[in-house]
Amino acid sequence: MKINKIREMSSQDLEKELGELKSELFKLRFSLATNGLDNPMRIKEVKKDIARVKTVLRQRELEEKK
Repeated sequence: MKINKIREMSSQDLEKELGELKSELFKLRFSLATNGLDNPMRIKEVKKDIARVKTVLRQRELEEKK
């Protein structure tokens, strides 16, 4: 997911997306442990997407405090 797309989303949408990404990461880790993945690099991509979403949420939180 691109950072521009993330910045265009509302805070509520970002919270929802964060939950979806975390559940996807859990499923990917579970399938990796049980039967292997077709694309293990997907775990890395999802982790980076989670970090991007959290970063944007934190930036918005800090802007609100000012």
